[in-house]
Amino acid sequence: MIEVPPGFAENLGEAALAWRATLPALATRFCARWNLTPDGALMHGYVAVVLPVRQADGHPAVLKLTWLDEETRQEPAALRAWDGRGVVRLLDHDDEHGALLLERLDHGWSLLDVPLEEALSVAGGLLRRLRTPAGPEFRRVEVDDLVAEGGPVPERLTRLATEVGQALAATAGTTLVNEDLHYANVLRGEREPWLMIDPKPVSGDREFSLIPLLWNRAREIDGVRGLRDRISVLCDVGELDAGRAVAWTFYRAVDTWLWGLSSGEEELAEFCAWVSAELRPQVRI
Repeated sequence: MIEVPPGFAENLGEAALAWRATLPALATRFCARWNLTPDGALMHGYVAVVLPVRQADGHPAVLKLTWLDEETRQEPAALRAWDGRGVVRLLDHDDEHGALLLERLDHGWSLLDVPLEEALSVAGGLLRRLRTPAGPEFRRVEVDDLVAEGGPVPERLTRLATEVGQALAATAGTTLVNEDLHYANVLRGEREPWLMIDPKPVSGDREFSLIPLLWNRAREIDGVRGLRDRISVLCDVGELDAGRAVAWTFYRAVDTWLWGLSSGEEELAEFCAWVSAELRPQVRI
């Protein structure tokens, strides 16, 4: 049925490698269960494989098989809550096995492939449109003690970021938020021109979700003015609170700086270090 690329899921741990071995059987099982016919080459991201299929009535769709963890487990619930408004439509799912049947989009055309001005307008529009209350089943935005993580990041920054994050979390809203909204995960569709995929849902402030739209296409940011302009555009179009957006972005920049250093993601760490330094004077809590 499918041949899984050998490098897929190698960084997810031993349990994920065992799960990877089951994917051909899972694909066969859910194609039979949902009466699907494979209709293209297998694709994959970091935690999921995606198989283009045709449904019994001939309509195109994709079968997504996802490694279940804290971030991915609630994807079907989030897609149901948004109900296709600016997001890919969920056609069926199996929570136990991480199987999702989704409408098919154009995986060859994302917001990475359009001028930045258009990408920011679409992404900001999604930030505005996805204002849906999060039910109690969704995990809340969490703030780590960044001082305790140690590392080479100056303690004055990890301490401030922790204080800022804790203050924000204590007063955070209960909106359903995709903490991983970025340009590669917004694809061309037919039902709507652009639709978001692969949400990592949390309950909190919409402003929490801003920073992936900075570190993606980061090389197109023209210095400090460009950073401020991008944040300003996203806040204006997305109808975000600019002060909370800057504060959440500062916290997440320091947090991701630490993660990038520990994970060998040096370019991301360097970018987040720069964002942290530039936003620090603007942070108000």
